[in-house]
Amino acid sequence: MKKLFLSLTLFSVLFSSLAVRAADPAPPPPKDPTMEQRVQDLEAYINNAGRQADTATNNVKSNIGGSGPGHNAWMMTSAALVLFMTLPGLALFYGGLVRKKNVLSVLAQCLGITGLVAILWWLFGYSFIFAGGDGATAWMGDFKKFAMLNGVDSNPNTDYSYWVSHNVFSMYQMMFAIITPALIVGAIAERMKFSAILLFVALWMAIVYFPFAHMVWATDGLMCGPLNPKASIKAIDFAGGTVVHMSSGWSALVLCLILGKRLGFGKEPMQPHSMVMCMIGTGMLWVGWYGFNAGSAVAADGVAANAFMTTTMATAVASFVWAMAEYIFKGKPSVLGFCSGAVAGLVVVTPACGFITVSGAILIGIAAGLIPYFAVVKLKGWIGYDDALDTFGVHAVGGTLGALLTGMLARNSANANLATNLKDYVKDTYFQPLLGQQLIAIAITLVLAVVGTIVIAMIVKATIGLRANEEVETVGLDLAEHGEEGYHG
Repeated sequence: MKKLFLSLTLFSVLFSSLAVRAADPAPPPPKDPTMEQRVQDLEAYINNAGRQADTATNNVKSNIGGSGPGHNAWMMTSAALVLFMTLPGLALFYGGLVRKKNVLSVLAQCLGITGLVAILWWLFGYSFIFAGGDGATAWMGDFKKFAMLNGVDSNPNTDYSYWVSHNVFSMYQMMFAIITPALIVGAIAERMKFSAILLFVALWMAIVYFPFAHMVWATDGLMCGPLNPKASIKAIDFAGGTVVHMSSGWSALVLCLILGKRLGFGKEPMQPHSMVMCMIGTGMLWVGWYGFNAGSAVAADGVAANAFMTTTMATAVASFVWAMAEYIFKGKPSVLGFCSGAVAGLVVVTPACGFITVSGAILIGIAAGLIPYFAVVKLKGWIGYDDALDTFGVHAVGGTLGALLTGMLARNSANANLATNLKDYVKDTYFQPLLGQQLIAIAITLVLAVVGTIVIAMIVKATIGLRANEEVETVGLDLAEHGEEGYHG
C-alpha cells in the first residue's frame, strides 16, 4: 500500500510540473525594427559595419538578413580574379618562360595543384586557418569546427566580415591557398617529377602554409595585429606578402638547391620559348591581382578602393623602373624586363596596399623595380643557384622587401583600422614601432619556410624521389610525364 501511495504521489508531482511547464508563456516573437533601426542597418551596410537591429540583444529582427549583395558580389568577383591569376595567368607566365619541351608540364603542375589544394581546403585546411573554436590557438585553428566545410554556409562569419557570405569568404581564401604553392613551381621547373611535386605540395600546405596563414590572418592568430588585440606580434600583412610570397619564395630557393641544377645549366642556352605567352600571362596576373589585393578588404569599401589605387601605381612604376634599369646597364629594355618588373611591383606592394598612401606606393614601385632586379641579375649569378624562373629573386626578395616597407610606410590616413589595435605602433614615421614587429614576422617566416621545406623535401626524396631521371629531363617532361606535346610540326 505504501508503494502504491508513493507512486501516486510521484506521478502527481510530475504531472503538476509538466502542467506548470506547459502553462509557461512562450517567448515573444522578434519585433520588427523601428524606422530608426532600419536606417541604422542601411548605414551599417554602406559603411561595412555590424547590424544595429539584432535579435540576440534586443529581440528585434533586422530586415536585412544574410549577406549584403554589393559586398558579396565584389568578393565573388575577387575570388574569380585570384583563381584567374593561377589559371591561366601564372600557368601562361611560367609556361612561356620554360623551353617548349616542358611547357605542358608547367600547365599540368598548375592544374594539379589547384585540384589538390581544393581537396585539402575542404578536408581541413579552412578549419585549420580560420576556425576559432575550442581547439584554436595562436598557432593553429580548430580542426573539427569547419572540417569538410561543415557550417560554412551563405550567412556571414562576422569574425571576418559583417556582409560577406561565409562560403564566399572561404572560397576567396582558397584561391590564395592555390596560388601560393604554384609559385614554387617556377624555381624547380623542367626537372622535378610530377608525383614528387604533388606529395611535396600536400605536405607543405599542412606544415607551412596552413599554420602560417592562421598566425597572420586569423582573428586569434599570433601575428594578426589588425584583428587580434592579444596578438603577441603586432605585425600586418594586408594581402599576403609574408604568407604567400615570402613563404613560397624562400621555400622555392631551398627546394631548388636540394634538387640541383638542370642538365646543361650554364653550358647551353635555356631561353624562354615564348615571350608572347609570358607577356599574356603577366597581363592576366596584373588584372587578377586586383582581386588579390583590393579583395583583401573583404568588402567593396574605401579600403578596397585605396588598395586598388596603390596596387596600380606601384606595379606600373616597378615595371617601368626595371626596364629602365636594363636600358641603362644593358643598353636594351626587354619585354621580359617589363614583365618581371610588373610582377615584382605586385609582389612588393601586396602586404602594404591597404595600409599605405599613393606616395608610399610610388616609393614601393621604385624599390620593387631595383632591388629584385639586382637579385635576379647579379645575386643569382654570384651564388650560382638554378632558380629556373626567378621565383626567389622576385617573390622571396620582393616579399621580404614588401614586409619591411609595410612597416615603414603604413599610415593612419590610408586605413583608420590601424588605430584600433595598432595605435601604439603606427606613428606615421618611417622608423615607427611597427617596423620592429615586421622584422620579427620576417624572421619567423624565414625559419618556418626554410626548416619546413628542408624536412619535407628530405621526406619526399627518401620515399618517392624528387627528380626526374636524365633521360626524362633530356626528352622533356611533356612527353615523358604527360604523354603530350605542346606544339606539333
